[in-house]
Amino acid sequence: MATRPHVPITPEEYLANERTADYRSEYFAGEVFAPAGAGRMHNRIVTNLIVAIGGRLKGRGCDVYGSDLRVKVNPPGTYTYPDLTIACGCQEFEDAREDTLLDPLAIIEVLSDSTEKYDRGVKFEPYRRIASLREYILVAQDRPLVEQYLLQDDGRWIFTETGGLNSVLVLSSVAMELGLSDIYDRADWMNQPG
Repeated sequence: MATRPHVPITPEEYLANERTADYRSEYFAGEVFAPAGAGRMHNRIVTNLIVAIGGRLKGRGCDVYGSDLRVKVNPPGTYTYPDLTIACGCQEFEDAREDTLLDPLAIIEVLSDSTEKYDRGVKFEPYRRIASLREYILVAQDRPLVEQYLLQDDGRWIFTETGGLNSVLVLSSVAMELGLSDIYDRADWMNQPG
Protein backbone atom coordinates (compact mmCIF):
# COMPACT_ATOMS: atom_id res chain seq x y z
CA MET A 1 0.00 0.00 0.00
CA ALA A 2 1.38 3.41 -0.94
CA THR A 3 1.46 6.17 1.63
CA ARG A 4 0.92 9.81 0.95
CA PRO A 5 4.02 11.93 1.44
CA HIS A 6 3.84 14.39 4.30
CA VAL A 7 3.15 17.87 3.01
CA PRO A 8 4.22 20.55 5.46
CA ILE A 9 1.82 23.40 6.15
CA THR A 10 2.80 27.04 6.46
CA PRO A 11 2.61 28.97 9.73
CA GLU A 12 -0.26 30.98 8.23
CA GLU A 13 -2.21 27.79 7.42
CA TYR A 14 -1.59 26.46 10.91
CA LEU A 15 -2.81 29.65 12.58
CA ALA A 16 -5.94 29.85 10.41
CA ASN A 17 -6.78 26.21 11.24
CA GLU A 18 -5.90 26.58 14.92
CA ARG A 19 -8.22 29.51 15.43
CA THR A 20 -11.23 27.46 14.29
CA ALA A 21 -10.23 24.05 15.69
CA ASP A 22 -12.03 22.32 18.56
CA TYR A 23 -8.69 21.35 20.14
CA ARG A 24 -5.26 22.92 20.57
CA SER A 25 -2.18 21.89 18.64
CA GLU A 26 1.40 23.08 18.42
CA TYR A 27 3.34 23.85 15.25
CA PHE A 28 6.98 23.08 14.57
CA ALA A 29 8.86 22.95 11.25
CA GLY A 30 5.75 22.59 9.10
CA GLU A 31 4.14 19.91 11.27
CA VAL A 32 1.25 20.06 13.70
CA PHE A 33 1.32 18.17 17.00
CA ALA A 34 -1.47 17.62 19.52
CA PRO A 35 -0.14 18.22 23.03
CA ALA A 36 -0.59 15.46 25.58
CA GLY A 37 -3.46 15.80 28.02
CA ALA A 38 -2.67 16.90 31.55
CA GLY A 39 -3.68 14.99 34.65
CA ARG A 40 -4.85 16.18 38.03
CA MET A 41 -1.37 16.57 39.56
CA HIS A 42 -0.13 18.55 36.57
CA ASN A 43 -3.14 20.86 36.78
CA ARG A 44 -2.78 21.27 40.54
CA ILE A 45 0.84 22.42 40.16
CA VAL A 46 -0.06 24.79 37.30
CA THR A 47 -2.89 26.26 39.40
CA ASN A 48 -0.57 26.68 42.40
CA LEU A 49 1.93 28.50 40.19
CA ILE A 50 -0.68 30.79 38.63
CA VAL A 51 -2.09 31.71 42.05
CA ALA A 52 1.33 32.29 43.66
CA ILE A 53 2.87 34.20 40.76
CA GLY A 54 -0.29 36.12 39.88
CA GLY A 55 -0.70 37.36 43.45
CA ARG A 56 2.88 38.57 43.63
CA LEU A 57 2.68 40.31 40.22
CA LYS A 58 -0.34 42.39 41.20
CA GLY A 59 0.35 46.07 40.57
CA ARG A 60 3.68 45.41 38.82
CA GLY A 61 2.56 45.73 35.18
CA CYS A 62 3.06 42.02 34.51
CA ASP A 63 0.72 39.15 33.68
CA VAL A 64 0.87 35.40 34.13
CA TYR A 65 -0.96 33.39 31.48
CA GLY A 66 -2.07 29.76 31.54
CA SER A 67 -1.78 27.22 28.76
CA ASP A 68 -4.51 28.68 26.55
CA LEU A 69 -2.29 31.54 25.34
CA ARG A 70 -0.14 30.62 22.36
CA VAL A 71 3.50 31.76 22.08
CA LYS A 72 5.14 32.27 18.69
CA VAL A 73 8.87 31.99 18.08
CA ASN A 74 10.22 33.85 15.05
CA PRO A 75 12.13 32.47 13.23
CA PRO A 76 11.21 29.68 12.42
CA GLY A 77 7.51 30.35 13.09
CA THR A 78 7.05 27.82 15.88
CA TYR A 79 3.80 28.01 17.86
CA THR A 80 3.49 26.45 21.32
CA TYR A 81 1.22 26.49 24.37
CA PRO A 82 3.45 26.74 27.45
CA ASP A 83 1.94 25.73 30.78
CA LEU A 84 2.62 29.25 32.10
CA THR A 85 3.94 32.40 30.51
CA ILE A 86 4.95 35.63 32.22
CA ALA A 87 4.96 38.88 30.25
CA CYS A 88 5.51 42.45 31.43
CA GLY A 89 4.99 45.96 30.19
CA CYS A 90 3.45 46.70 26.79
CA GLN A 91 3.07 43.17 25.49
CA GLU A 92 3.43 42.35 21.81
CA PHE A 93 0.97 40.02 20.07
CA GLU A 94 1.00 38.63 16.55
CA ASP A 95 -2.17 40.50 15.60
CA ALA A 96 -5.23 42.28 16.98
CA ARG A 97 -6.77 39.01 18.24
CA GLU A 98 -4.17 38.97 21.05
CA ASP A 99 -4.14 35.16 21.23
CA THR A 100 -0.49 34.72 20.23
CA LEU A 101 2.17 36.34 22.44
CA LEU A 102 5.50 37.29 20.86
CA ASP A 103 7.47 38.62 23.85
CA PRO A 104 7.32 36.39 26.94
CA LEU A 105 9.74 37.19 29.74
CA ALA A 106 9.55 33.75 31.39
CA ILE A 107 8.12 30.38 30.37
CA ILE A 108 7.30 27.59 32.81
CA GLU A 109 6.59 23.98 31.84
CA VAL A 110 5.38 21.30 34.26
CA LEU A 111 7.05 18.04 33.25
CA SER A 112 5.36 14.70 32.74
CA ASP A 113 6.63 11.39 31.42
CA SER A 114 5.07 12.07 28.02
CA THR A 115 6.33 15.67 27.62
CA GLU A 116 9.66 15.83 29.45
CA LYS A 117 11.91 15.12 26.46
CA TYR A 118 9.94 17.53 24.26
CA ASP A 119 9.97 20.32 26.89
CA ARG A 120 13.72 19.94 27.51
CA GLY A 121 14.82 19.87 23.89
CA VAL A 122 12.49 20.47 20.97
CA LYS A 123 10.61 23.25 22.77
CA PHE A 124 13.53 24.89 24.57
CA GLU A 125 15.71 25.18 21.44
CA PRO A 126 13.39 27.63 19.63
CA TYR A 127 12.47 29.39 22.88
CA ARG A 128 16.11 30.48 23.18
CA ARG A 129 15.57 32.60 20.03
CA ILE A 130 12.92 34.77 21.70
CA ALA A 131 14.68 38.09 22.30
CA SER A 132 12.55 38.93 25.35
CA LEU A 133 12.88 35.54 27.10
CA ARG A 134 15.06 35.64 30.22
CA GLU A 135 14.01 32.52 32.10
CA TYR A 136 12.88 28.98 31.28
CA ILE A 137 11.68 26.82 34.16
CA LEU A 138 10.90 23.10 34.29
CA VAL A 139 8.87 21.84 37.25
CA ALA A 140 8.86 18.14 38.15
CA GLN A 141 5.51 16.55 39.08
CA ASP A 142 6.73 13.59 41.08
CA ARG A 143 9.05 15.30 43.56
CA PRO A 144 9.91 18.84 44.75
CA LEU A 145 12.40 19.77 42.04
CA VAL A 146 12.58 22.84 39.81
CA GLU A 147 15.15 23.30 37.05
CA GLN A 148 15.85 26.82 35.90
CA TYR A 149 17.63 28.23 32.87
CA LEU A 150 18.51 31.91 33.20
CA LEU A 151 19.84 34.02 30.32
CA GLN A 152 23.03 35.89 31.13
CA ASP A 153 24.13 39.23 29.66
CA ASP A 154 26.69 37.44 27.47
CA GLY A 155 23.99 35.23 25.87
CA ARG A 156 24.75 32.06 27.84
CA TRP A 157 21.96 30.14 29.59
CA ILE A 158 22.95 29.16 33.13
CA PHE A 159 21.30 26.11 34.70
CA THR A 160 20.39 25.86 38.38
CA GLU A 161 18.38 23.32 40.31
CA THR A 162 16.21 23.91 43.37
CA GLY A 163 14.95 20.91 45.31
CA GLY A 164 13.19 20.15 48.57
CA LEU A 165 9.96 21.49 50.03
CA ASN A 166 11.85 23.92 52.29
CA SER A 167 13.67 25.51 49.33
CA VAL A 168 12.89 28.79 47.62
CA LEU A 169 12.89 29.37 43.87
CA VAL A 170 14.08 32.81 42.80
CA LEU A 171 12.42 34.02 39.59
CA SER A 172 15.07 36.53 38.59
CA SER A 173 13.18 37.81 35.55
CA VAL A 174 10.47 39.29 37.79
CA ALA A 175 12.44 39.60 41.07
CA MET A 176 10.23 37.15 42.93
CA GLU A 177 10.69 34.28 45.37
CA LEU A 178 8.43 31.22 45.45
CA GLY A 179 8.57 28.55 48.11
CA LEU A 180 8.54 25.05 46.67
CA SER A 181 6.01 24.22 49.40
CA ASP A 182 3.64 26.69 47.65
CA ILE A 183 4.33 25.21 44.20
CA TYR A 184 3.68 21.67 45.46
CA ASP A 185 0.83 22.47 47.86
CA ARG A 186 -1.45 19.40 48.11
CA ALA A 187 0.83 17.27 45.93
CA ASP A 188 -0.34 13.67 46.01
CA TRP A 189 3.05 12.40 47.17
CA MET A 190 3.57 14.95 50.00
CA ASN A 191 1.75 12.99 52.69
CA GLN A 192 2.76 9.48 51.68
CA PRO A 193 4.92 7.51 54.11
CA GLY A 194 8.52 6.68 53.41
